[in-house]
Amino acid sequence: MPITTRRFFRLALIAALAALLAACAAIAGRAGDRLAAQLGQAVVDSDDPATVRDGLPAYLLLIDGLIADGKPDSPRKASLLLAAAELNGAYAGNFTGDDAVRARRMAAKALDYARRSICVTDEAICRALDGDIPAFEAAVAKASAEDVKALYGLAAAWAGVLQANSGDWGLIAELPKVQALLERVVEIEPGHGGGMAQAYLGVLHSLRPESFGGQPGRGRQHFEQAIALSGGRNLMARTLMAEYYARLVFDQDLHDRLLGEVLAADPVAPGYTLMNVLAQERARKLLESGKDYF
Repeated sequence: MPITTRRFFRLALIAALAALLAACAAIAGRAGDRLAAQLGQAVVDSDDPATVRDGLPAYLLLIDGLIADGKPDSPRKASLLLAAAELNGAYAGNFTGDDAVRARRMAAKALDYARRSICVTDEAICRALDGDIPAFEAAVAKASAEDVKALYGLAAAWAGVLQANSGDWGLIAELPKVQALLERVVEIEPGHGGGMAQAYLGVLHSLRPESFGGQPGRGRQHFEQAIALSGGRNLMARTLMAEYYARLVFDQDLHDRLLGEVLAADPVAPGYTLMNVLAQERARKLLESGKDYF
């Protein structure tokens, strides 16, 4: 598999971080505990990824227990299943380190929860999950605005499984389904996920040069939309634009300017802080490697 595709999957799970607050809020709503909601806010507003890594397992155990209530899945359980998908996916993609077996196990669990969530909210998409790509795209195109969170959660979880099994070509062939989900999300709600749905469409369109079927111009538009729709608070969108678009078109000035803006910015922003700190860590590495790239 081309290295750019592997890099996309490696980074794709960062999108799930933007959904952590919603996930924790769903747990709080089910448990009826205001403290849980406050802890959820603390997660996404943390400037210490190591603390989040060490603390999230408690949430994972809590939500597993809430789901295992002995009752069949129903629309009332959809938000809880989605929260479980988002939390497991975020942890698998960002905090499992070099433990590939654990990452695959948690990513698979996240996708299972996401599939269960969509299956109790949209029967047409549920029936098309394992079908051919055109049938799946047709079902997704008809999804309603009420499905946007489930669509985004499914896309993130699916990308996580592809990342964790990057050598499995049978699974990689499902990438167009992930793209279809993201495109429907931004069609319904352009700024969903703090702009991350737009950012990852930007990545997808910037994986290959135009001469090989890529659409980097379209990718740049998605990146710029992600930045604008977040009011400039989403620093990860700038970091990804530098890594994928600017490097693809060999624009060092743009590359360095974007990364300089990321590093100069205050990462603290409600709902974005954890993701922004990770974006700055990535930006420092990209600036250093850029000396050899350009």
